[in-house]
Formats: sequence, C-alpha cells, structure tokens
Amino acid sequence: MQKILSYIAVVDDALKKTTTTKDPAALYDPIIYTLNLGGKRIRPALLLLANDLFGGEDAAALNSALAIEVFHNFTLVHDDIMDEAPLRRGSQSVYKKWNTNVAILSGDVMLIQAIQLLSKDNETSLAEVLDVFNTTAVQVCEGQQFDMDFENSTTVSIDDYLKMIALKTAVLLGCSLKIGAIIGNASKEDANHIYEFGKNLGIAFQLMDDVLDLYGDPKKVGKRVGGDVITNKKTYLLLKAQELATGKTAKDLDFCLSSTVLDDASKVEKVKTIFNELNIKQLATQEMNLFYNTAISHLDSITASTEKKQVFENFAKSLMNREN
Repeated sequence: MQKILSYIAVVDDALKKTTTTKDPAALYDPIIYTLNLGGKRIRPALLLLANDLFGGEDAAALNSALAIEVFHNFTLVHDDIMDEAPLRRGSQSVYKKWNTNVAILSGDVMLIQAIQLLSKDNETSLAEVLDVFNTTAVQVCEGQQFDMDFENSTTVSIDDYLKMIALKTAVLLGCSLKIGAIIGNASKEDANHIYEFGKNLGIAFQLMDDVLDLYGDPKKVGKRVGGDVITNKKTYLLLKAQELATGKTAKDLDFCLSSTVLDDASKVEKVKTIFNELNIKQLATQEMNLFYNTAISHLDSITASTEKKQVFENFAKSLMNREN
C-alpha cells in the first residue's frame, strides 16, 4: 500500500499546483473548490501504478492521472445536481454553494480540462488513450441514466443491476488502469487484462458496499445501517430477495417496501429478517467473490514480475476488507 499512498501524495501535490484562480472566478472557483474537497485519489494513483507496472516513467503518466481525477470529480458535480445532494465529502456541494447553472458550467469545463490534460502527453498513444477515455466517459453517463431509470422501474433484474454498477463505477477503475498500461507500453493483451482486473474489482467493491450497508458496522464503514433499505434502493440484496421470495415472504417484503406506517428502524429490522431467511447475505457474498476472483485471475495473467503484481493484489485485498 505504501506505493499507492506515495502516488496519492503525488497526485494531491500536482492538483494543488494546477488549480489556480482564473477569470471569470464564478466559473473556476467551483472547480478549485471541488478538487480541494479531497477524495481518495485511488483512480489516478492506480493509473500511475499501472504505468509503473509496465516500466513507464511517472512523469509521462502524471497528466493523464490528473485527467482521470478531474473527470471523476466532474461526474460528482453533475451527480449532486441530479441527486439533489446538498453535501459532498462533508461540505456543501457545488450547486448548493453557488447555484445549479454554475455547477453545470463548471462541470462542463472540468470535462474539457480532463481531455486537455490527456492530450498534453501521450504523443505516440494519444489516439488509443482518448479512445479508451471517451468510451468510458460515455459508459459512465449510460450507467448514471440506468441508475436513474431504475428508481421508477419495477422490472429491474440482477443482470440489469450488475450492468449498471459496471458502467457507473467499475469501468472508470478499469479505464484508469488501462490508460496507465498503454502509456507504459504494455502489450494489448496485458492492457486488456489490467482493465478487466479493475472492472471486476470495481463490481466486487460495489457488491460489498451493498452488503455492508445492512450488515456492516456503521463505525467502521461510516454509514447509517440500512440506508439502502430505508430508501428502497435497488441493490443486489433487494433484487435477489425479490427474485427468491415466494408466498408469505414475498408479501411481507412487498409490505415493507410500500408501507407508510413502518418507522425506519422497524423497516430495516423486518427486511433484514427476510434477507436472513432467504440467505441473501451469503448469496451476495458469493457473487462478490466471483467478481473478485475473476479480477485476480486477470491480474495473474499479466506478463510482469510477481513482486510488482503483488502490490495490486494487496490493494485489492485491502479494498475488500473495509471492516478490518
């Protein structure tokens, strides 16, 4: 993890140097504000790590790493508008601090800045890098639309959900790694393997997030227990329960989802009881492990030293053990 932490520090330092006030301030100040709110910086750090895996120089990949982080934060600025989320990382979201129009326009500039950063280097691989980035950018938007569509849909399947989380969150992890690999002159086969490692790990991570929402220790995962249940969010757990529930169990689950008399604590308790009866936690964990093991198999297939690949496996393990 030390290598990743060092790359996170590099990205943080570089972002501070690139985020300077410009005119009009109303356009650029929200961008500086957003990028200074913090964040884990995992995606850009992994891009640098993938570049290093294949023998690339850090300097050659830094602008691309910054591009990924700027793009990621752009999506958050626009997501907060769509979700009407007043807070981001414990502070006011951009549209709340300024207004919706400012948030839209500043977000648009961030997307353009990401492409500019990608175009600064990568002379020999620019077309390939931009193709990966642009494909991913479209997929992230598709995932967000699917997520919004699911809110009012009664016919969401497990496959639909897995596709949505792959597009909305996992493909950007894969993209970060693949761009780093391309800049590091990896073979096409290895670049595809590192992409699949990231994508499958991202899906596994989201499935774990679904499980921890209801079964995790709130002090360790930093979330209110059962938040997804309270809002009837279509997670893997709920969709699997709806798929398996029959008879009285199905009726009880429908009651919990539609009731206007149940308080939040009672709803969470009743739904959790139903999930336990249907063995939902174990089934979700099995699905999560399937994607995790697929990720590791792609990592194992990469032509690189075992020592360098071990850094990625250690990261994957730490990502999947957030309660420890």
